[in-house]
Amino acid sequence: MAESGGTLPEDDKVPRRVKDILCQPCLSKNEQTVADKFCLTCNEFQCTECSNVHNVLAILRTHKLVNANEAVTKQDLFDMKGLDRCNQHKKIIKFFCEDENQLCCSTCAIVDHRKCDSVVEVQKIAGKLMSPNSLVKEKFLATKGKAEDIIKHVMSSNEKLEQDVNKIPETINQVRNEVIRMFNDLEVVIIKRAKSFREETLKKRTLKQSQTENYLSDATTRLEIIDSVYSNGSLAQQFIVEKKMENDATNLYRNVNEIFQDLETVSVTFHFDKTLKLPPFLISEYVPGQLAFEVNRPITLTPVSSIDLKKTGDDKAKPFYSGIDLLPDGRLVAVDTYNRKCLVYNEKLEKVGSYQLSYPPLSIAAVSEEGVVITSGNSYIIEFLHISKRNEITLDRTCKVKAKYDSICLKDDDQFVVGHFDDKRPACIVSLAGNENDFSVSFPDKEYTIYNNSCTYNKNCDILVLTDKCEHLVYIYDIKTDTRVVVKDDKIKEPRGVTVGPSDTILICSKGTNSIVQISQTGHILSSHKIDMIYPFR
Repeated sequence: MAESGGTLPEDDKVPRRVKDILCQPCLSKNEQTVADKFCLTCNEFQCTECSNVHNVLAILRTHKLVNANEAVTKQDLFDMKGLDRCNQHKKIIKFFCEDENQLCCSTCAIVDHRKCDSVVEVQKIAGKLMSPNSLVKEKFLATKGKAEDIIKHVMSSNEKLEQDVNKIPETINQVRNEVIRMFNDLEVVIIKRAKSFREETLKKRTLKQSQTENYLSDATTRLEIIDSVYSNGSLAQQFIVEKKMENDATNLYRNVNEIFQDLETVSVTFHFDKTLKLPPFLISEYVPGQLAFEVNRPITLTPVSSIDLKKTGDDKAKPFYSGIDLLPDGRLVAVDTYNRKCLVYNEKLEKVGSYQLSYPPLSIAAVSEEGVVITSGNSYIIEFLHISKRNEITLDRTCKVKAKYDSICLKDDDQFVVGHFDDKRPACIVSLAGNENDFSVSFPDKEYTIYNNSCTYNKNCDILVLTDKCEHLVYIYDIKTDTRVVVKDDKIKEPRGVTVGPSDTILICSKGTNSIVQISQTGHILSSHKIDMIYPFR
C-alpha cells in the first residue's frame, strides 16, 4: 500500500490516517493507480477502469465486487500472529529485497539493504511473484503425509512384531508332548531372547515415533496458519507467510524424510529342528531350533536411464521385450518375442549387439560371464548363446525339452528353475541336458497359461517364488521346510515378473499398479515404487 498525507512512522496508530490502495493490474504494468474496488473472486484490488472489465466479459459478470475499503478492513483485522513483523526490529514488513531474497521492514531496507539494487514494496511485488499454488503449503502437506506414513508404519510394524513374538509359543507347543521335560526351559530361554530383541526394537521405534509426532505437530500448525492466511489474508500477507516459512518447510521435510528413509521391517520367527536328539546337558545350553531375527530395509529405486522401444530397421512389429537380464559386466540382454531377436545393450542403454532367432523367445537368463539361456515356449527347446566382449552373439547349443517353458533362472551350476505354462506344474527343475525334476512342494491345483505366472529361485536360501497374475498372489516356498507363505496385498495387482533383489528380498512387477513391489522372504511388504512405465513385465 502507498501512504498519503504525510510520512508518519509505520507503527503509529493515528486516527483517520489515509491509506491509498493501489490497483494490482496496473502495478503489473508498472503504473500506480488508486484502487476503489476489490474482486472477491479474483482476490485482487482494482481501479475503476480495470474493474469495468467485469461488465464487458460474460465470464467475469458472476464475480463479486466490493469497495476496496471493505476488503482492507477485513485484511487489516486478520491476525498474522507476528508473521508480518521483522524478526530483528519487530516492525511491519513492507519491503522485499530481490538481491538477497529477504523480507524487510523500513529499518532493514534503510540500514541493511541500502546498497542493494532492487528493494521493492511487498504490495507491488506480491502479485507478480506469488504462484497459483503455495509451494510451502505443498511441502508441509508432503511432510505431514510422510510423517503420518511413518507413524502408521511404526504402529503396524509394532503390531506385527507383537504377533510374531506371540506365535513362538504356539510353534514350541507343537513338539512339547515329545520333549515335555525340555520345553519349559526352552520356552523361557527363547521368549527371553525374543522379548529382549522386541524391547530393543520398540525403544528405537518409540524415539522415531516421538520425533515424528513433533514434526507432524509442527507441520499441522503451520498448515493451519497457511490455510488461514490464504483464506483471509491479502496477497502480501500470503507472500510474507511463504517467505517466512520457506526454511521451516524445507527443514521439516528433510527431517521427516530422513526418518522415512530409515524405516525398517522387523520380524521374529522360530524354526524347530526336527532332527532333535536328546542332549546329555541342560536345554538352556542346547536349543533344539533356531531363533531367526529378520530385519529388512525398504530400497529406494532411482531412474538412471531409459529408452523408448520403437519399430526400426528390419523389425516387423513394435518390439516387446518379454525377457531381460544383466550380464556380470553390466551389459543388459533382452529378447524381443515379436521380432524374434536377442539384443545386447551397454550401460547407457545403447544397442551394441543383435542376433536373429528362428522362434519367438520368451525369457532370457545370464548363466556365465558371456553366456545366456533362452526359452522358446512352443518350440520345446532352450538355447544357449555366447555373447563375446565385442558383443558378437553365436549359438552354442540347443537343448530339447518336453514342456512349454516361460521364465528361467539358475538354480545351481548344473540346473535351472523354469516356469511352465499350459501345465498344472507352475515350475520345475531342468538339468543342462534337458532332464526334468519336480519340486517336492504342493502347488495350487490349477493349469497355468502363458504370461499368467512367473517364477524365480534364490539359491542362497532355497526359496522358490511364484507369481499368479489372475489371482493377484505371490507364493513364497521354503524348499527346506516344505512350507509356504501366500502374499496378497492391494499394492500387488496382476503380478508378472519376479526376481531376487538386495539382501535376498523379492522384487515383483505389479502390472495393475504400474509399480515395483519389494517384499521380504517371509511375505512382508517392504516398499512399493511407482515407475514411469505402463504394465511392467520383467
